[in-house]
Amino acid sequence: MTTLVPPAVTEVRLPAAPDAVLPAAKRDIAPLLLVPALMLAMLPLVGSFPTWITLTVAGLAMGMMIFIMASGLTLVFGLMDVLNFGHGAFVAVGAYAATMVLLPMRGMLEVDSLPLNLGVLGLAILVAMLVTGVLGWAFERIIIKPVYGQHLKQILITMGGMIVAEQLINVIWGAEQIPLPLPESLRGAIVLGDAAVEKYRLVAVVVGLIVFAAMFLVLNRTKIGLLIRAGVENREMVEALGYRVRRLFVMVFAAGSALAGLGGVMWGLYKETLTASMGSEIMVSVFIVIIIGGLGSVGGCFIGALLMALAANYAGFLAPKVALVSNIVLMIAVLMWRPAGLFSNARR
Repeated sequence: MTTLVPPAVTEVRLPAAPDAVLPAAKRDIAPLLLVPALMLAMLPLVGSFPTWITLTVAGLAMGMMIFIMASGLTLVFGLMDVLNFGHGAFVAVGAYAATMVLLPMRGMLEVDSLPLNLGVLGLAILVAMLVTGVLGWAFERIIIKPVYGQHLKQILITMGGMIVAEQLINVIWGAEQIPLPLPESLRGAIVLGDAAVEKYRLVAVVVGLIVFAAMFLVLNRTKIGLLIRAGVENREMVEALGYRVRRLFVMVFAAGSALAGLGGVMWGLYKETLTASMGSEIMVSVFIVIIIGGLGSVGGCFIGALLMALAANYAGFLAPKVALVSNIVLMIAVLMWRPAGLFSNARR
């Protein structure tokens, strides 16, 4: 009996392929140049350098305050796909919650001591962020949770929540306007040559920069930020690794609400008066900023807020009537250039 022996298999080795070099991602720097370009373009039109300095710092300060209020909303939308039209309620509640510290400690605010004034203001901001953070947690659990993925219902139910919140503010704190004067050490202006720059506006710029830097570092340089972004892209995979994405998203909503509370305190001190409708009044500007920057983009929100505030300030000085529509004109111009906004991280 003949035994068939299979032919020997010759191992064929393919030549090693050279290391593939992935092309570096192109950085989109065009939107980053818009703010300095606008500032430089306005210098010859304003004519006076000291006036230009004053207008520019005022615009940057306003932009930073709007960014703080808008950042929480764009964070929630970009990471959780939630359209929260009740975000203005957290702005107003944050401002009113701060009065629980600022009004009883008014005597300390009237002392011309920067450390003492900043200490009281810091305590008021901490209380406001805690109150709005807890309120945001409850709002997400009760109002938002049943309507995830249903944008129309989200719009209707969150707008209803904002109306209810405004009425509750009137019940708790009264319907009258509450004066909220600046701390003594933050009143007045610093004279730089022939230019006068208000002290509080400089504080607002610093606070805005700190918030932006903190959000950027947390989202891009920490494990929490990595898990949040991974949960957005592939929730099942992250949960399979043992992480509870649901808890992360609730934390994001509470953090966004706390940022709105911080913005409410800054805005209330800027206006020096509080009303229950202050949140709903600023929401138009907030949504314009988010649309300009790109839905879900924190960086785009930052640039959009600065662009809108600077454009409004310059237009108010050069052509006051144009200032009334400057926000809309800016939004139209940006959307004609980039229909999705300057940047966009929103899920499709």
